[in-house]
Amino acid sequence: MRPETQAWWAQGEYDLAAARALLDAGIFFAAAFLCHQATEKWLKAVYIERKRELPPKTHNLVELGRLLSVPEEVMHALRVLNPEYVAARYPDAANGIPAENYDRLKTEGLLSAAEKVRAWATSALIGSS
Repeated sequence: MRPETQAWWAQGEYDLAAARALLDAGIFFAAAFLCHQATEKWLKAVYIERKRELPPKTHNLVELGRLLSVPEEVMHALRVLNPEYVAARYPDAANGIPAENYDRLKTEGLLSAAEKVRAWATSALIGSS
């Protein structure tokens, strides 16, 4: 695995660990954002490994998924996670206070979606070796 790939992957793992810790602490909006961030980094790791170039500077998970031709069930998870880049942080994007828009159940669903992408990305990286 390329060093750049490893760096993106490792940070995604740290982001996921932080999301889990925040979920356990009841800080749901921040956990939601980190689910998005972990997913973005895993996709970019796969992009680097497959394309042998740096990924595009985008936070759009659906766009990254299209570039990587992810299967539909993974694309669904990306569609679920994609809004969290802004909705988990900005009142104007969240149509309210982000910290008040999340609960455990919603955040657990986002974590599950992130883990689905992680599983696909893991297999994609193994297939790239």
